[in-house]
Amino acid sequence: MECKKNISEFFLMGLSSKQNIQVFCFMFFSFCYFTILSGNVLILITIRWSFLFNKPMYYFLSHLSSIDICYTSCVTPKLIGDMLVRRKTISYESCMLQVFAMHFFGMIEILILTTMAFDRCVAICRPLHYMVIMSRSRCHILMWVSWVGGAVHSFSQVFMLICLPFCGPNELDNYYCGIFPLLKVACTDTYITGVLVVANSGIVGSIIFVLLFGSYVVILFTLRNHSAEGRRKALSTCGSHITVVVLFFGPSIFAYLRPPTTFPEDKIFALFYTIIAPMFNPLIYTLRNTEMKNAMKKVWCQKTFSGEKQN
Repeated sequence: MECKKNISEFFLMGLSSKQNIQVFCFMFFSFCYFTILSGNVLILITIRWSFLFNKPMYYFLSHLSSIDICYTSCVTPKLIGDMLVRRKTISYESCMLQVFAMHFFGMIEILILTTMAFDRCVAICRPLHYMVIMSRSRCHILMWVSWVGGAVHSFSQVFMLICLPFCGPNELDNYYCGIFPLLKVACTDTYITGVLVVANSGIVGSIIFVLLFGSYVVILFTLRNHSAEGRRKALSTCGSHITVVVLFFGPSIFAYLRPPTTFPEDKIFALFYTIIAPMFNPLIYTLRNTEMKNAMKKVWCQKTFSGEKQN
């Protein structure tokens, strides 16, 4: 198939054309982005300099925090900057790069969440063999699998787009380069491509969500034999993970497991899985996690104390 294009940039219609709404969005998304960066950096430093560093669960959480920063940085800085200008444009090359990066880091995040569910399942169902099964070498392998899975997914998505001709209208009804808005402005029949996109993103995401749901059914079934204190501690840890999974997967499944077309609600759902869910991740994993709160107290109180001592 001949890959061709006749346009050099796309015009992003954004969230709203009203000036007062754009000012509010600029302030709100700037706050969201600052919260995402500071919260995830806080988690990364706390895990690296605490007793949690050698625990598999927090090894995966540190990678999840890093991916959250990369994932939201694909969209949010551009969104914030566009609030200050009248004409919101993105070059063809930058648009394809944004599609690649979003699907790359997004799929890695999905696979890390799946790995974390597997980790919790092993910890609760096979506690005596936990450290053998979840050895550091196996954790490294699982992370490499996540990165390779993200690369395979994103390359396939971008390849389908770069082989489409873009020669006519270049207005995308979104605040970033989404696949369905791009399919809408392509100068050819994109039905087959849309079906492939749904198969690649929607069905794969749904299968992973079902696997996650099944793992927690197994966990809940196993917890029947635990003490009340053991159940409380396990449910507290799993509750944080389930909350993150629902926040991320709910809008994502709606966005991709459907007919390949655009809807007015797409922008709202996209905000959830590109900005809102990553913003809540650090809060969920710190406020609902006793081990993280204790580790943060030790790390940051120790740093504050040592700083005052040096002064």
